[in-house]
Amino acid sequence: MSTSQVVPHDPRSVPLGLRLTTRAAVVCAHLLAAQSPDRIRSVLERMKGGARPATLAEANSARETVLAVSLAAGGQQGCLARSLATVLLCRVRGQWPTWCVGVRTHPPFAAHAWIEAEGVLVGENAPADYFRRFFTVP
Repeated sequence: MSTSQVVPHDPRSVPLGLRLTTRAAVVCAHLLAAQSPDRIRSVLERMKGGARPATLAEANSARETVLAVSLAAGGQQGCLARSLATVLLCRVRGQWPTWCVGVRTHPPFAAHAWIEAEGVLVGENAPADYFRRFFTVP
């Protein structure tokens, strides 16, 4: 089964090797999420070296795989860990989406972390102007 066929929120749909890799990315994402924003950005800047830009399909596939493997990543408060796990999974594959941190521009105002690929929000179901970026790791 290719990763583009992963059924969201169903871990059984993810092949065992990919499931283990994704779980490792999720664990690393939670550890990284506990760091300061400057530290997170610094780590990601160092990690992205040598990776090619992720396509929208690749970034979406990685995000869906993270959602299938991690219940916490799909929660309302899971945006930071979800975005970091997705970036880390893409990096394992030699790809790099743009990692973004900012806020919603419409109520309710809140901080948010997300990824973009090919200039498009990945999996957010919101228009591009719904978020205001504070910083990115393109």
